[in-house]
Amino acid sequence: MCSTSPVAPVGAEQTEPYTVTVAPGVTAFVQPDGGWCLNNAGIVTGGGRTALIDTTATVRRAQLLRDAVTDAGAPLPSTIVNTHHHGDHTYGNCVFPEATVVGHHECRRQTLDAGLQLHGIWPGVEYGDVRITPAEVTYADTLALHVGDTEIRLIHPGPAHTTGDTIAWLPEQRVVFTGDLVFNGGTPFLLMGSLAGSLHSLKVLRELDAETVVPGHGPVTDPGAYDVLERYFHWLQELARTEHAAGRTPLEAARAADLGEFAALHESERLVANLHRAYAELEGRPLGEPLDLPAVVGDMMTMNGGKLMVCHA
Repeated sequence: MCSTSPVAPVGAEQTEPYTVTVAPGVTAFVQPDGGWCLNNAGIVTGGGRTALIDTTATVRRAQLLRDAVTDAGAPLPSTIVNTHHHGDHTYGNCVFPEATVVGHHECRRQTLDAGLQLHGIWPGVEYGDVRITPAEVTYADTLALHVGDTEIRLIHPGPAHTTGDTIAWLPEQRVVFTGDLVFNGGTPFLLMGSLAGSLHSLKVLRELDAETVVPGHGPVTDPGAYDVLERYFHWLQELARTEHAAGRTPLEAARAADLGEFAALHESERLVANLHRAYAELEGRPLGEPLDLPAVVGDMMTMNGGKLMVCHA
């Protein structure tokens, strides 16, 4: 079992990445503190091959990921698995031109549709020369990849964080890379996905019976992280039902909400985005149906004291 400490190695900068060996040939590339645009990635090696699970939001950080591969003496990656389309997980694909990108078919579509979406939200970030690089190989329900003797089983849980999510499950090592189905220490973000689907995704994850969980954001952990998320989603469902019935807007509901135990989660402004999604589902709208992104970002800024959320990449 790997270390689950949330603390980076001594001497590491606050937001500079570090690596955690979670199984032989399997490494988590962790970007603390897991806030906006600071996602995790994975490195899987075997049989003279390397696969990545996700990349990063900037070219500089993708180069650090590339360095982590070569510093370990591993071959450059021939495959990248994208767990979903968001730019913090996909912008860095272009730094690995030798790799074939794999993802759910919705991930490919959304990567192309979103384009340089992060640039529009956070225009001041130095992303570098990002070239949108979508999945070239896509799947619908499940797909097995093999890196030497290591199987990476890709599972689409249905709409959850987005409509194109992928779970990357290593059954022999009992390690799961969840993408943003799991935020460890941060508030979940359902704007482009589904509340009901997020609860279903936890059921899918629990059935895998993993020992080690590499979340999309936050330190490496274990399946106990699912418990916090499940409580949050049920709390969110009840809050949405009550406030929607009372005729309050998502922003009004979020501003009045008592976060209770969830006050300890970072990025609490995401609550209003999650309420927008929960309201849409209460109104019978299709799971994952696009919502008004500028309006929701505006509500999150209001929740964030009138300021744009900080992208730490």
